[in-house]
Amino acid sequence: MFTGIVQGVAEIVAIEEKELFRTHTVRLDAALLPGLELGASVAHNGCCLTVTAIEEDRVSFDLIKETLRITNLGALQVGDRVNIERAAKFSDEIGGHLMSGHIMTTAEICKIIQSENNREVWFRLQDAEQIKYILRKGYIGIDGISLTVGDVTKTKFCVHLIPETLERTTLGSKKLGHKVNIEIDPQTQAIVDTVERVMAQREAALIAAATAPAGPAE
Repeated sequence: MFTGIVQGVAEIVAIEEKELFRTHTVRLDAALLPGLELGASVAHNGCCLTVTAIEEDRVSFDLIKETLRITNLGALQVGDRVNIERAAKFSDEIGGHLMSGHIMTTAEICKIIQSENNREVWFRLQDAEQIKYILRKGYIGIDGISLTVGDVTKTKFCVHLIPETLERTTLGSKKLGHKVNIEIDPQTQAIVDTVERVMAQREAALIAAATAPAGPAE
């Protein structure tokens, strides 16, 4: 589990391509290395990856076919940077919201509105049907960052980024057309799915009652 509070930004220093498989290596800050072991979970742009090799400050991770398909990690190149968060401990402060590190889809940046102390960024989901899970003032994970949703339309949504977020994460360098990883709050998803299922059952019951043959006349 993760908290959505990015602990650092790491540069990709090597990529090894194989068929439907990739290993990439990042250079981690010294503050993120203590206690790191093979098999540990580390979020890259919000996607949970497993440590496969450690050589001083160079740490490697394997990306399977599904990870490359669903997330934006497959498009990264040597020299690109990713948001990093190590797995949360029970004693850690939950400054954002609990996140699983399982990316559901990606979104494209479709609009950026810059003001003196704020940046409003609009996103359009790759899987448009999942907009139903994104609610105004709800939580969302964007490239591993826990953020509060601003306005939501039928096709897109926005967040408001303060200077600290822009400075400490990769979102500060994102441009129009760039893709980000999206993790939707699972509690919101569960509530929406439950309401939809109940409403569908009620509708089916009403239709069945309306179309049922009338009983024999007395």
